[in-house]
Amino acid sequence: MTDFAEPSVPVTGGAMPLLGFGTWQIADADAPAAVQAALEAGYRHIDTATGYSNQRGVGKGVAASGLARDDVFVTTKLPPDNADRVRATIEESLDQLGLDHLDLWLVHWPPNGEARPDVWEQVVQAQQDGLTKAVGVSNYSLAQIDELTEATGVTPAVNQIKWSPAEFDRTVADGLRDRGVVLEGYSPFKASNLQDPTLVSIAEAHDVDTAQVIVAWHVAHGFVVIPKSSQPERIASNAAGARVQLTEDEVDRIDGLGR
Repeated sequence: MTDFAEPSVPVTGGAMPLLGFGTWQIADADAPAAVQAALEAGYRHIDTATGYSNQRGVGKGVAASGLARDDVFVTTKLPPDNADRVRATIEESLDQLGLDHLDLWLVHWPPNGEARPDVWEQVVQAQQDGLTKAVGVSNYSLAQIDELTEATGVTPAVNQIKWSPAEFDRTVADGLRDRGVVLEGYSPFKASNLQDPTLVSIAEAHDVDTAQVIVAWHVAHGFVVIPKSSQPERIASNAAGARVQLTEDEVDRIDGLGR
């Protein structure tokens, strides 16, 4: 196995690898093989969600890897529709994943578009009870994060948002950093033009493909990135992007593709 666990970023209770494996739209039956392929390729961070309906398959893939529990960072998420059954949801997730704790549990979307500090309090309680090491949110605005912090005194460790060079927004990136919140990006390729001349020229300079450049750009910034694929070759190729060393000028040029 090739280990891409580093680089990582500190979060409550440990270190979160900047390279993660996304499992959205991977069927439960296909998840064990996909997760095993990712772990074999060196990923040490697996991202799923109650809403993906594949937690059992993801758990089987993690178990089949033979890796120690502390060597795999596992994230899942609370659906907004489950805002009134917070504790039951994390217990169901742990049961399906076959784990006794999560490394990170996120509120998947603001329930009804609202920050809901009362829900966040219950998420934090699950953390205090040892069911998850770190807690965070997904698809929250800076103002909603501030609302949670002001109401509870606990700032989310992570905000998982749609992110790519095309969506790069320095105000958002700086706002999260200033609040001590890790920016985790999903769908890194979806909004990107993989034939963009800037990405192509940088890829050619490093003898890699443009998807690998996008992964490398996330890592260079210290953003967590969770590319998703169910194809073993592409899974391994995406992972290799975490080892590409971009220059400051190249990072700046890619930043220029954003807002």
